[in-house]
Amino acid sequence: MTELWLVGIGTGNPDHLTLEGRAALRDAALVMVPRKGAEKSDLAELRHQILAACGSTAPVAEFDMPLRDDSLPYAERVARWHDEIAAIWAATMAAAQPRGPVALLVWGDPGLYDSTLRIADRLVPRPRLRVVPGITALQALTAAHAVPFNTVNGAVTVTTGRRLRDHGWPEGAETVAVMLDGDCSFQRLPPEGLHIWWGGFLGMPEQVLEAGPLAEAGPRIVATRAAARARHGWIMDTYLIRKGAG
Repeated sequence: MTELWLVGIGTGNPDHLTLEGRAALRDAALVMVPRKGAEKSDLAELRHQILAACGSTAPVAEFDMPLRDDSLPYAERVARWHDEIAAIWAATMAAAQPRGPVALLVWGDPGLYDSTLRIADRLVPRPRLRVVPGITALQALTAAHAVPFNTVNGAVTVTTGRRLRDHGWPEGAETVAVMLDGDCSFQRLPPEGLHIWWGGFLGMPEQVLEAGPLAEAGPRIVATRAAARARHGWIMDTYLIRKGAG
């Protein structure tokens, strides 16, 4: 049975890789690296840079990520996409026939708003899993802005841009952390009394940050995000919104 190591690599800065992560990548018998098209070729290149920086000499097997069928309902679309990815993983490992653990480099942390673990559960037979935690976008965001994740004794609601767009501000929430928002869904919120901290390409040389009262910072974020995405062809970003912050 194959042993699959899911190694969190942070938000793109090779210095964010933990010592445990570095050791895992050095010890792996094979590393699988996804390709996501020409526009995102630098994502694959970053993975190669991380492997070189940690001294990994394992052979690398690249594979092409399938596209999601946007004509399907969201849940079905994601489920079919995950099935296709799992099949590609299985075929890649079968072709490589590694004599030891297989590693996958996962942006951020494999357990936080990432589907790698759910995809691994689709493999038959299911591999023995090892998860190496990584720095999350939320950690990188609060560090970049030098703000605490929570208020004193305060709770934080972590949600997605889709849910914020469809359901609005979570009931009873004081601080909301938003992941996976390609539509700047904060624009749909009444801005009064809300403060936002936003960041794109967190931890990378291309990092861009904006913060302030939502009414003032929101338009700047939309413009900055659009410009950065146009420049690079893609963007990874996240944000924190809090009531009553000054």
